[in-house]
Amino acid sequence: MSTLSLKKGQPVALTSTLNMSLITQSDLPDIIDMLGNPAVNEYLFFAPAPVEIYEGFFGPIIENTESAIAAGEWPEQLTVVIRNTKGTYMGMAGLPSVMFLEGNFEVGYQLAEHAWGQGIATQAAQYLTALAFNELSAHKVTADCYASNVGSYKTLEKCGFKREGCQNDYYKVGNGFVDRLHYGMTKADFIAKN
Repeated sequence: MSTLSLKKGQPVALTSTLNMSLITQSDLPDIIDMLGNPAVNEYLFFAPAPVEIYEGFFGPIIENTESAIAAGEWPEQLTVVIRNTKGTYMGMAGLPSVMFLEGNFEVGYQLAEHAWGQGIATQAAQYLTALAFNELSAHKVTADCYASNVGSYKTLEKCGFKREGCQNDYYKVGNGFVDRLHYGMTKADFIAKN
C-alpha cells in the first residue's frame, strides 16, 4: 500500500485502472456535479444543496489538505478523489477523524453513477481503512448508511465491517423514513481479518 506518495499529494494507484489523490480545488466541479445527480443524492442527507453550500463545506477541507501536504502531515479530514487512468472522475471517499474521540475515524464514499457496480467503493474503503489502522493509529473505524442503500452496506460488509446498530426511521426519503445502519471495525478486528 503506497501511502507516502498520497500523503505528499501525489496520485497513487488504487487498482490497475484507477488512481486516487487527495482532494484539490480543481476537483470541486466534478464533486458538485456528482452530488447534483438525483440517483447519487438519493442516499445522501446533505444533497442536493446549492453550490455555495458545497463550496463552504469543501473549501476548508481543501485548505487544510493543502496545508497538511506542505507540512508533510495527513489532513484532518482526509478526503480523496478517485479517477480512472484517463482522468475521468469516478468518485470520492473520506476518512475524517471523529471529533473529541482520539483514535476513532469514519469512512465514507460517494461514487458517480457511471462508476457504480465496479467494486470501486470497496477498494477505496479497504484502502482508507488500512490507512487508518496502519498510518493513523486508529483504534476504531466506523461508517453508517441508509438501510435502503444495499450497495453501501454490502460494501462495508465485504470490507469486514460489522453491523453494530440501527436507528429506526432516521433518514427522510420521499414521503417516509428509512433506518440508519451503523457499522464498525476495531483494530483487533482489522488484525484478525488480515
